[in-house]
Amino acid sequence: MNVLKSIGRVHARLFSSTAKCLSYIGERPIKLANGVSMSVESIPIEFCKKFTKRNEVYNLDRQVVVQGPLGSIKTAIPDFLLVRPDPKDPNSISVRVKRTKDKTQRSLWGTMRALLQNAVTGTTEGHLSIVKFVGTGYRAILEKNEKGEDIVALKLGFPYTPKIKVPAGLKVSTPNPARLVIEGCDKQQVKLFAAVIREYKKPEPYKGKGIFVDNETIVLKEKKLK
Repeated sequence: MNVLKSIGRVHARLFSSTAKCLSYIGERPIKLANGVSMSVESIPIEFCKKFTKRNEVYNLDRQVVVQGPLGSIKTAIPDFLLVRPDPKDPNSISVRVKRTKDKTQRSLWGTMRALLQNAVTGTTEGHLSIVKFVGTGYRAILEKNEKGEDIVALKLGFPYTPKIKVPAGLKVSTPNPARLVIEGCDKQQVKLFAAVIREYKKPEPYKGKGIFVDNETIVLKEKKLK
């Protein structure tokens, strides 16, 4: 009973003994390479998207347009995010939030900065994803459909051949039948297309067969013996 009365003076016991390690990645400026430009455009209220967090509604009423040698990427940002030139470096962009002590704004600060950095990297160097086919006879074949569009045909031991259309803006190549290389300036679209292909044959833990994306690994299990 005495412990309950003095709970205000007792320190709460933490589940982890390690201290919090904050990355502060949102405060890092974004370096713009030669030939890359970044601008902020407004989105009409009837076309902007919304999201809810902590019972508050936020509007994505602006978009950051990054243009580079490999293309252009548009990233929608919330109204509390401030994207401005860095006063210390004219070739860098500073990302800030209006209220640094607000939990919602702080939680999205680093995320939005990472998305803008991915856009800058994609328009200069591009993003890449490697899809590996592990299994006897598993392979991918590049084809053309009736409209001349690129198609990825998957040979996975099925009685049919799944055929997936390559999205616009992506480049797919096959250095060998068991490898598929996906390239593009939009990292989200590159990884999403790789995930769509992986869905047709996820890695299984007994023989290690399936479709693996990038550096994906799997721990093999022993077969259950009766």
